[in-house]
Formats: sequence, C-alpha cells, structure tokens
Amino acid sequence: LSSTRALRDVTIKHNGSYVASAVGEVNVVEKMKETNAIIGGEGNGGIIYPELHYGRDALVGIALFLTQLAERKISAKTLRDSYPNYFISKNKIQLTPEIDVDNILSTLEEKYKDEQITTIDGLKIDFEDGWVHLRKSNTEPIIRIYAESEGEEKANSFAEKMINEIKELI
Repeated sequence: LSSTRALRDVTIKHNGSYVASAVGEVNVVEKMKETNAIIGGEGNGGIIYPELHYGRDALVGIALFLTQLAERKISAKTLRDSYPNYFISKNKIQLTPEIDVDNILSTLEEKYKDEQITTIDGLKIDFEDGWVHLRKSNTEPIIRIYAESEGEEKANSFAEKMINEIKELI
C-alpha cells in the first residue's frame, strides 16, 4: 500500500494487473500466491520473484534491472526517465500509551469517506493527485505517515495536512 503509484501506472501501461497488499513481506507473498502474481515487491526495494522463490531477493532486482538495460540497449537514466515521476514524503508521529490510534484512523476515514479508502493496513486515502497512507508501526510506538504526489511540495503538503489533523485528534 505504501509503494509508489508509478508501479501501478507502469503495470497498467503494459496491460498487467496491479494488486496492492498490506505492508510486509509475508503479506506481499500471501497476496502474490492468492493472485498468481509473476513479480512482487515492497516500497523499500525488496523484489519477490516466485519463479526462483517466495522471498525478498536484492540480486533478483539487480539482475532484472541489468537485463532490461542490456536487452533494450539503453542507459539506466533512459530507463528511469521512461517511468512516471512521483515523490514520496515519509513522516512519523510519536505515540504515547493513552493515544487511541484506531479512533484516530476511524475519524479520518469518516472525514474522507468521499475519497477512495483502503483499510487493509491502517488507512490509505487515494486522492486524484496523490495519496496518504497512515499506519501504526508494528515495531515502534509511532504512526507512520506516507504521502505521494507528482511533486515534492504537494507530497509534503499532503503529509503535513495529515500530521496536523492527527495532532488535533490527539
């Protein structure tokens, strides 16, 4: 859910089927098996290629990338320039034990009910010109706030707006 919209755009451009899952390798693998996906990954760059095995493998990503460059006889810059350009803003808010994260997320879900909402893993709100994903960390007492848009300023603006709204609810 927190991966760039560019993945969806490129997949659709090549007549593929794009499916998102909850954050985490185990969730990605589960969704890949459920949908018979030929490749999967996470926003951190981890690539899962079931033809070899169902686990993140950095070398697979490197090999696929280099294969594209060699087969198409292009530079890395040319390949990168062929993809949509999005910016992701990553932020977090420190939590204290008395903060009810579920209540915060439900309040924001209700506020943005006219937008496309996903609640698989926290709350993701898709706007026409970007998205925001809010999720409680499984490893730290924080809410992670990811926001993406075509411009860095707009991505940061989405994130700041959500941070301010969360702080008002705390």
